[in-house]
Amino acid sequence: MVILDNGDNIKTDLSRRIIIAMLLGLLVGVLLNFAMQKDLFSRTTTEQIDLYLVSGLFDTVGQIFVRTLKLMVVPLVFVSLLCGTASLGSNAKMGSLAGKSIALYMVTTALAISIALVLAIFMAPGQGIDLLETSNFSAVEAPELKTTLINIFPSNPVAAMADGQVLQVIVFAVLMGVALAHMGSSGNKLLDFFKDINTMIMKMVLLLMQLAPLGIFCLLAKLFAGLGIGVIVSLASYFLTVVFALLLHCFGIYSMLLRAITGLNPKNFFLHMRSPMTFAFSTASSAATMPVTLKAVEHDVGVDNRVASFTVPLGATINMDGTAIMQGVATVFISQAYNIDLSLEAYLMVILTATLASIGTAAVPGVGLVMLVMVLNQVGLPVEGIGLIIGVDRLLDMLRTAVNVAGDGTISTCVAHSEGLHNRSLYYQVETEKSSIRDIN
Repeated sequence: MVILDNGDNIKTDLSRRIIIAMLLGLLVGVLLNFAMQKDLFSRTTTEQIDLYLVSGLFDTVGQIFVRTLKLMVVPLVFVSLLCGTASLGSNAKMGSLAGKSIALYMVTTALAISIALVLAIFMAPGQGIDLLETSNFSAVEAPELKTTLINIFPSNPVAAMADGQVLQVIVFAVLMGVALAHMGSSGNKLLDFFKDINTMIMKMVLLLMQLAPLGIFCLLAKLFAGLGIGVIVSLASYFLTVVFALLLHCFGIYSMLLRAITGLNPKNFFLHMRSPMTFAFSTASSAATMPVTLKAVEHDVGVDNRVASFTVPLGATINMDGTAIMQGVATVFISQAYNIDLSLEAYLMVILTATLASIGTAAVPGVGLVMLVMVLNQVGLPVEGIGLIIGVDRLLDMLRTAVNVAGDGTISTCVAHSEGLHNRSLYYQVETEKSSIRDIN
């Protein structure tokens, strides 16, 4: 029997089970990979394990889990954002939210790639590497910024929802919310209906979260059974540089941003965001994690729904701090591997291109590598260099998605604070409850 409860005991238990599932999935995957690579089983047994267990059971359960999360994205974004916009009631207020959110997302992305470039130049992960000009990567042509901006506005909202075009859904939900806010009493009745729908969707999210440990175990077991850990060893310098930059940006920049703008203790923030960050790491999809992120930002971090319903979906679409870090390190790595020196102007162009591309390529599948192609072309580096880093990109994608989700929560908190729509007592609830327990003891 699943108990729907928002208490800290339930959240802590779920987080513990998720972490255990992650570790078990990694362990099982690595052991299976080792056994199959070392021919510890007969060829027939190995093929059956891969067919029925790894590619069969693990992949099936993992994909079902990701699909159930994605199932909630469009209805959650549409209904939650509609309710939030209608509750604001003022076009000026909505414009203020949008302006602050986009500006902060752009600033953090520029900071992310700047940090990555500096660290990569200092740590020099590409020096001494004989980069083979072979690649299985097939570059996808990124759309022009003009085309992307035009496509933000839907010509058919139903088609936008069916295709999962989140930016188009956001625009339609905002327009509909503004219209409801100007309808008076009849609009309030309709708004109450959508609020009930929103409550129902959040209950569905809570139900799905109870299945998270099983889905996460299967996803990681399938991943590491195919990759193993040998691929990390061969690219250790590049891998560790990206990981260090991601951790520095996540726990350094975001913490300073929270302190500077809101005065809040960052420790509480990361405690509240541990569930969505874990989900993001396991699924490597900000969109699939969005329902969990929205729940944590509202109910744990204390951001008002009128802010969270806008900033979280927007961030899941355009916030690519983790991807920007990968691009910065990869650019330096490839230039060093090919012994191509980049000028200061080239580095500035990398920062500008990656920052603008974080919005311009938001709806493109495989966005991280597509954006990297754009950056490499802009500074004249060979796209073939992507072939070397592609082996560890899936693992790094998991980490950078977790950073992206932490960024969504950080910007949401900062914007909510600036608008006077942040519940500080809820934010410090974990610390307060711990203090109360110590007092009782």
